[in-house]
Amino acid sequence: MSSGRIIINEERCKGCELCIAACPPAVIDLAGHLNSRGYRPATLLDPEHLCTGCALCAVVCPDAAITVFRDLPLPKVRRPVMEMV
Repeated sequence: MSSGRIIINEERCKGCELCIAACPPAVIDLAGHLNSRGYRPATLLDPEHLCTGCALCAVVCPDAAITVFRDLPLPKVRRPVMEMV
């Protein structure tokens, strides 16, 4: 399974909670502080790295405040075997 992470632009976020409802691993919550516009922005709470980078949160965000990064496993490269002659 791939892993991912998100970055939430707290100044753009209005705290609508749509991303919280859309997050399958439930790693998004509202922050304990207010942004400069008086909203409680969403924040990533993922100490166990459960975010998969599915991007559902970014799709439902009406303020385009979420950027998603996904860590994909690198393909295994077959290396030639050297033989002694």
